[in-house]
Amino acid sequence: MLRGAQRDNGIDQSAPGGPPQTPPAPRSGGLQPRLFQMHGLRYCAAMIVSSLLLLMLSAQPAPPPAPYTVRCAGCHGDDARGSARAPGLVLNPRVAVQSIERLRAYLERGNPGAGMPAFADLPADDLLALARYLRRINVETIIPPPAAPARARAFGPPQPGDWRTYNGNDSANRYSPLTQITRANVGSLKLKWVYPMPHFGLEVTPLAADGMVYVTGPNQVVALEAETGRASWTYSRPPTPGLVDDAQLGTNRGVALRGDTVYFVTDNAHLIALDRATGALRWETPLAPEAPPSEGRHNYGGTIAPLVVRDMVVAGVSGADAAIRGFVAAFNADTGALVWRRWTVPRRGERGIETWQGAEPIRGGGSTWLTGSYDPSSDTLYWATGNPWPGHDDRDRPGDNLYTNCVLALDAATGELKWHYQFTPHDVADRDATEPNVLVDRIYRGKPAKLLLHADRNGFFYVLDRTTGAVLFAKPFLRRVDWASGIGTDGRPIVTNPRGCPVDAANWSSTAFSPETGLYYFLALEECTGKPTGYPDQTGQRFLRAVNIETGEIAWEVPQPGPARAKTWSGVLATATGLLFYGQPNGGFVALDQRDGKTMWQFPTNVRMKASPMTFTAGGQQYVVVAAGPNILCFGL
Repeated sequence: MLRGAQRDNGIDQSAPGGPPQTPPAPRSGGLQPRLFQMHGLRYCAAMIVSSLLLLMLSAQPAPPPAPYTVRCAGCHGDDARGSARAPGLVLNPRVAVQSIERLRAYLERGNPGAGMPAFADLPADDLLALARYLRRINVETIIPPPAAPARARAFGPPQPGDWRTYNGNDSANRYSPLTQITRANVGSLKLKWVYPMPHFGLEVTPLAADGMVYVTGPNQVVALEAETGRASWTYSRPPTPGLVDDAQLGTNRGVALRGDTVYFVTDNAHLIALDRATGALRWETPLAPEAPPSEGRHNYGGTIAPLVVRDMVVAGVSGADAAIRGFVAAFNADTGALVWRRWTVPRRGERGIETWQGAEPIRGGGSTWLTGSYDPSSDTLYWATGNPWPGHDDRDRPGDNLYTNCVLALDAATGELKWHYQFTPHDVADRDATEPNVLVDRIYRGKPAKLLLHADRNGFFYVLDRTTGAVLFAKPFLRRVDWASGIGTDGRPIVTNPRGCPVDAANWSSTAFSPETGLYYFLALEECTGKPTGYPDQTGQRFLRAVNIETGEIAWEVPQPGPARAKTWSGVLATATGLLFYGQPNGGFVALDQRDGKTMWQFPTNVRMKASPMTFTAGGQQYVVVAAGPNILCFGL
């Protein structure tokens, strides 16, 4: 039929390659012109019908592979055109511009922050089949022109109103010199913006610099515009399977900044570097080295906010409650290469092994998950360590078990140990020393002194000489302490009952010292009073306390409403205007007068508070920010 029509149109396909044949001229008055027109119309109609059929077939999505039907159709629809639960994938410009490999990688890691689960458990062939299917149903997508390149963001030198590190400064003293928010005007403080995160128990301290605020959640970093809270970029990856303890819960306490780079520790204890302008991944390195199989599994986790020291990034690990060999490590800030590593549990032949008189402590604990402090005048890092492992079963670890439950003074350039002090030797009650080590230069008892202030989980408040580690002063900050009667002249606790009370008198949340009042502020748990209760309630009563560092006396205290709940330790922030901000563990954000604890302002959050506040300036205005439940709250005048 078509060949006849083509002949009638003057193309003879019977002689391919030959010269085209000219049809004979029509005879005047005959029927040939009409027949020619009829054949041409039939040919055109056939071509139109064929084209329509092809268009109709091409408009139908290709049959999906089995993994799509099982894993994707419930949200994206059987025909991939979307539903109320998820967007359409057919003719989707965002999908169409991706390569098969990029689609496969995205499917594997997911995007939990946007509700897209990871498909890392799918076989490689199924992931590839899904990626190819997504490409196939988007081959005819009209791609819009590329967006204009993002405006380059300038990152300047540190400014007085910045909050560039976990504690706001290297000393770990959350005392801010900002003066715009005062005792006179704090009552006018208003909520300026809220940013929600996909995690209910945030413990992050945001960082702020150059008009941006950086916050974290489980395996997630978000850059926010400081004055509005609008997200500029987000980096995320799916949770790592098989983790334990806080890392499994998604706990993360923040990032570090240096130049145009953001540093973040993932849940599986990898240090990553992100482009500060875009959130793009620059490099990634595991914190821990590969352990030989003979040692068993080291359950390393990552919850820490890293610390930048010159051209290095310093970080530690969690997991001592589940068997690890703890360490602190420094990495090159530009490349991620290891600079040094300081183990917190010795091996045979190493210094401190004499304090482990049983089997060699292959996985002896000693977590390092709290961000340390740094003294640039002596180039010394001060880092807290956690409990030994096994925690409560000490039959195979007689001795003091160094360097667990310590503060380590390390040479920042090499990681060499300058000195150590062990708050609780041979711990059998999980009395981690992972509480802040605050560095203060002050006239102390009539002499200039370089001090280290520390309120420990064991119930004692310490003042150390940070140049030598000598104990200058130690006294209980609780009204009752059962496990030890005091601290001896040799600096060792006088133990009366190693398993006695308390075991959780203070914790990791931020503390502050005010040079104006001479008081040290922190949250405490009077744990040795009251009747034992069931989890999540803890025994005793929580207090915000102000302790005189010269005498150890409690200058004032504020009882916290409601029962003491496990894992709800909130931190404090002092300012040069005499204010003290803190989170009420059971649901509030409060500003007090540093002098007497009088409430000056209060905001009901109605969620458990597990984070520590910070303050910064942007656009000439001072703001105070704190994480509350799943939200980042920003306040200003």
